[in-house]
Parts: sequence; C-alpha cells; structure tokens
Amino acid sequence: MPRATVIGLGKSGVAAARLLKREGWEVELSDGNTSETLLKQQQQLAAEQITVKLGQSLELNGANLPQLIVVSPGVPWDIPVLIEARQLGIETIGEMELAWRNLQSLPWVGITGTNGKTTTTALIAAIFQAAKLNAPACGNIGYAACDVALSYTGTGAGEAGEAGGAFDNSSLLTPNSSLLTPNSSLLTPNSSLDWVIAEVSSYQIESSSSLALRIGVWTTFTPDHLSRHQTLENYYNIKAKLLRQSELQVFNGDDAYLSQLGLGAWPDAYWTSVRGKDFLISEKGFYIEDGYVVEKLTATSAPEPIVKVSTLRMVGEHNQQNLLMAVATARLAGINRDAIALAIREFPGVAHRLEHICTWEGIDFINDSKATNYDAAEVGLASVNSPAILIAGGEAKAGDDTGWLAQIQTKTAAVLLIGSAAPAFAKRLQEVGYHNYHIVETMERAVPKSAELAKQYEAPVVLLSPACASFDQYPNFEVRGDRFRHLCLAWAGGWKPAKVEFSEFENSNQESIVQSR
Repeated sequence: MPRATVIGLGKSGVAAARLLKREGWEVELSDGNTSETLLKQQQQLAAEQITVKLGQSLELNGANLPQLIVVSPGVPWDIPVLIEARQLGIETIGEMELAWRNLQSLPWVGITGTNGKTTTTALIAAIFQAAKLNAPACGNIGYAACDVALSYTGTGAGEAGEAGGAFDNSSLLTPNSSLLTPNSSLLTPNSSLDWVIAEVSSYQIESSSSLALRIGVWTTFTPDHLSRHQTLENYYNIKAKLLRQSELQVFNGDDAYLSQLGLGAWPDAYWTSVRGKDFLISEKGFYIEDGYVVEKLTATSAPEPIVKVSTLRMVGEHNQQNLLMAVATARLAGINRDAIALAIREFPGVAHRLEHICTWEGIDFINDSKATNYDAAEVGLASVNSPAILIAGGEAKAGDDTGWLAQIQTKTAAVLLIGSAAPAFAKRLQEVGYHNYHIVETMERAVPKSAELAKQYEAPVVLLSPACASFDQYPNFEVRGDRFRHLCLAWAGGWKPAKVEFSEFENSNQESIVQSR
C-alpha cells in the first residue's frame, strides 16, 4: 500500500487525508500544533484508520518515506522539510492539486486576486446555482476542494442556462456563517456535479502544478503576502500561472496594475470596466453603460445589455466590478440572463466584507473584517457614508498605506486602534497630521467607544475595516468579524458593558505609548 503524508490538520488537510484513504493510500496526517479540539479530531480520524501526529513536524528519515506529501494551503511551500522532500524525489503537491486530479473531468472556474475574490466567487456560485447547475464553491471559500472530490460520482450533468423555480441561496453567505455555509443539497455522497467554482489563493496556486481551468478570473493585484512570496514579481508570477493555464480569461480592466499590462501580456482575455465602453482595454469584454452590465463577446458583435446594475444590493464601485466579472464568467459558461438576474437580485452579500450588522440609534455598524490589507481597507472606507468611526488594527502587513491614510483623512471623524499594530498606526496618523485617534487595544473596548464617538460626531457609520491580519488576537479574520458582530448586536440589544475608563488610551498619552514600544 503506498504511503502519503498530509501536513496541516485543518479543513483542507482532513479532506485530503480522507480522499487519499478512499483511494487506497496509507495516510498519516501531521500538525505541529496540539489542542483539545485537535485531540478530538485525532481520535475521530484514528477510527477512520488515518494516523494523526500532533505537536511535531514531519521528519524525512529512515527507509519508510512517503511516496506523496500533500500540503494544506497555510503551510509555506518553501519550508525546509518540503525542500528536502522535493530533493529526495518525493512528489509534493497542495490539497487543491489533489482535488483537481480527481475532478479534472469537470469544468472549473477559478477566481484569484489580491482583493475581491471572495465576493466574486460567491456571486459566481450563486448565478450557476440559480441556473440549476450543481456548482459548489470551494477552495479558499466554502468547502475544501477535496471535500468536493469526495462527494463526486463522475456521472450526470445539468443543463446550463435554464433558471427554473425559486433560487435557493441557503448555500451562500449568511450573517451567522464564517464565509460559506455548505448546502447539503449541493454536496452529498455520490453527487453529480456540473462545475467546480474555486476561490484560489496564491498559496494554493503555488502548490498546484497541473490545475487547468475552463475559466480563470483575476480580480485585482496589489502588494500582499510578501512575507511569504518575497517580491511583487514572484507574487504576480504565481497568480499569472493560474490564468495562463485557463482556457478563457476574465480580467479586471480597472485594476491599475493589470490594466498597465493590458493586451500586451493578455491578448485573448475578456476585460471589464465599470467606466464604460470607451475604457474597455480590448474590443471584447464587459462594461457598465446606462445602468446596465453590457457584454461584447467579439470585436464585431453588437453590445448586449445583460442585467441592471441596481439589481445588486451591495454598495461600492468595487462591487460593481465584482458584478461585471461574475456576469462575464456566467455568460462565458452559457448561462442565460434570467438566471443571472435572479441570482443577483437574491444575493445576500458576503460575511465580513462590508456586512451590515445592525442599526443602533441611526448608526450603521458594518463588519469589514476581511479587509486584511491597506487596499481592501481603503475600498471599505470609500464605500460607506461619512463621517465614519473607523476601527482598525491587528497584525500589520507590508504594503503602501498612502491611499488608505488619505481615505481616513477624508472620510473619518475618529479612528479607534486595536491590536499589535496600534502604536505604529498611531505614529503614521500623526505623521500625516491626523490626531483624532484612540488606542483602545481590544474589540471589547472599541465597540462601546465607537458608539459613544458616533453619537458625539453625528457619524452615520461605525466601520470595522482593520487593514491588518487578525493573528495577533484571533485565529482568523472570520473569528474577529464574528466577535465584532456579537458585540454590536449585544450593544444594540440593550446590553452595556461596565463603564470602561479610556483615559489611559486617549490622545494625551498616545505619544508616550508610541515611544515606549
């Protein structure tokens, strides 16, 4: 029996281990962490004859080496043990690649990009499902890709383009879901699938050698994850690899970086623009004109209106761009206008991405926890009414904060800073001449303080848009957003915490806080 090792006991790692076990591999799953939850998973998987080793890293010694190593998305591709494995000739792949090898008879849509990919993925999945296609969202959103592979029988296919009956959006994002709530009607044992809709991160592309999409979508490109990918050029090349291996390509033509490359780099792509036909990079693509999404499939074809932009309930120009890319993907897959309009009308939005939590005394509380970098946070601020009370901070990332700081100066009445980035953010705000900030450190302090400041400044919006990763205080951005949601709903429901004295966090002491760290 061949031996395989899976690294990482997360959703993707467990799904990969189960898929390999089903295919007849002897499977060992390793994770450097240990906890009560992981110990319970260890016991459960042991009952499935999958060995789990906790609290220790994979070591490649002795004669009994694995023939295959499968890596979860969060595991860096260049850690020493993986470099050693490749040098020893051990095949090393990512969980997404393993799923692809089991699902390559199906057409795939793959969505990548620095920002916007989650909303675009969720909207594409909604449209395909409204067209009565069994097209689960997976990868960096929803199911693990290997869970989709585990459910697949390889039989049956629906008819694209026929939207019949009511649209069931229970598989999409709900206020209480982390990102996607799996719909049991979409993914059951022995499912017949029509398409795979995958949000694909740079980490997943990096470890997927043969993934070849029917339709590849590139939403945006700005500096991110450089601590892992080292250079912007390397980050770009990883993303570009996915698109080069796609039969059809959809690009955001309003993205500054991608539009500069234009037809010279991507001559056959379908480009999009929210600014109209005159701004379309090529002679084919999708754009907004007179309030409609318009398609132009070839250089010689007549433009055709597909759906009203106002059908989408989500605010912001960036969401119009997401809409364009989703409609482009659907039309290239042969889905009709009725299914597209139905899905867009019912689309509930994305949890943690400009998600409206509640309204308290005329103040909207909005959760944008998924804004984990400066560019996403800049978009978040640009999308809400002003003046806003902004909650920002967490674990800082490398990047250009210029545009974000400009939005803060334009749109906010006050800024509340949380997490390990708070002192550095305070210093940056001082440097640009913005002084109405408060270091509150925790979400528990931020929410009541934000309500107080919103009343004081008559601000219509409290916005959590951190511009940071969450790992200094939370396991992930979903947990951070869920905590914000819980605190906001509790506040709006009449619960008030014991009065917190903020004097030690006020502006009078911020300079000393910055200097002492």
